[in-house]
Amino acid sequence: MAKHSLVAIVEDKPGVLNRVASLFRRRGFNIDSIAVGHSETVGLSRMTIVVDGTATSVEQVRKQLDKLIDVVRVTDISEDNLVARELALLKVKATPATRSEIIQIVDIFRANIVDVAADSMMVEVTGDDDKIDSLFRLLKGFGIQEIARTGRIAMARGAGGPIVVEERPRRARPKRVKGADEISNL
Repeated sequence: MAKHSLVAIVEDKPGVLNRVASLFRRRGFNIDSIAVGHSETVGLSRMTIVVDGTATSVEQVRKQLDKLIDVVRVTDISEDNLVARELALLKVKATPATRSEIIQIVDIFRANIVDVAADSMMVEVTGDDDKIDSLFRLLKGFGIQEIARTGRIAMARGAGGPIVVEERPRRARPKRVKGADEISNL
């Protein structure tokens, strides 16, 4: 079992995320993280999905994802030379006595303090999983009140360029046959 990063280029329409997540659920995969945002092409979004699994089982899921109507292209970039990042916000308990120590730790990790209250500080950190986990472990001793993480986004390094989206004919949604529910319940 290893972590795999899948990148899916999907149509920017309601319900696509639900269909993708349902496919993983049906196959018994736990999604470690899923991040979705606009792509360089208008009307298409980019999903970065991180899952644990064997290479063969993840490849089966990748092929099934590729068959979904709203999915334009799916690529497993796990073996590529990647740049992968995640954003996290950490709300840490802070007293006047501990503020300077927290600031020093935050500076070492090149993170930013984005909010200060009488009894807490909010830290923003960007980096790979290890960097965020390390900062979390160091700040845990002060008391973490809240944490929010975006999940991994990733791209292949170098001249590999964007995931090429070839023009392919649009697949039509299957038409619903009246009474199909009754037939399948027999």
